[in-house]
Formats: sequence, C-alpha cells, structure tokens
Amino acid sequence: MSLLQVIQPEGWKRPKGYSNGVIAEGRMLFVGGQIGWDADEAFHSDDFGAQWDQALSNVLAVVRAAGGGPEHIVRMTIYVVDKHEYLGSIAEVGASWRRWMGRSYPAMALVQVAALVEDRARVEIEATAVLPHVSRDLSGGGSG
Repeated sequence: MSLLQVIQPEGWKRPKGYSNGVIAEGRMLFVGGQIGWDADEAFHSDDFGAQWDQALSNVLAVVRAAGGGPEHIVRMTIYVVDKHEYLGSIAEVGASWRRWMGRSYPAMALVQVAALVEDRARVEIEATAVLPHVSRDLSGGGSG
C-alpha cells in the first residue's frame, strides 16, 4: 500500500481542490496554525492573497523541516476572518496552491471565524501530515 490513499465514495461528484477522505500510513505531524507573517513574525501585506501565500508557505516549511513535502499533507483546516475576502481572492489562492502544493489535495475544511489572535492576520492554516517512517533525529529546537 502506498503512504496515502484518497477515498472517493461511489457515485459522489469528484470534489474540486480537496479530497473527501484520505487513508495514510506513517508518522503523524501536526502543524500548528500558521498565519501570513514571515519567520521573524513580520507581516508584509494586509492583502488576503499575499497572507494566504505566506501562511501556506509556512505550513510547508514546517512539513519540510520534518522531512516531508506537500504530498504528505493529509488534512488542513483553514480559518478566515471573512469568507467573501477568501472567495474574492480565489484566483490568487489557486495560483498559490499550485505553487506550493502542486497536485496534492488533502481533506480540508474552511471556517469563518470572528477573529484570529494576531489582529492583522486574515487567514490561519493548520495541517496534519503523515510522513514515511525514518529513524533520524528531526528535533530542531522549538517549544515542547
């Protein structure tokens, strides 16, 4: 069996941009919510598309630090402060998705929330990745 198997119920219309379900085998990585600031916690834009791109890049940075790639992400929850802002930026979101995720489509949910902890944040993305089994030390500091 491959590391990931996409589940598509028989007779259901194929989803666009996500999977209905994913079966995965390996080590689980839980990526905490990533927002649209850089590694120094600085925002470079208040534009939704730019923040989406940075947040998605940040998710991938964590996954890569653990030895994975976009193909290992099996689930995402996306929190936005304004779903209309998200829908109005769908072209930029799609371009960013293709740039960072390629043809990987995890199971996803998008939720509109009243606010995010950082006032300037427009989007927050958390993810779960399932990585192949390896026996190397990946600790790079961090809290915990």
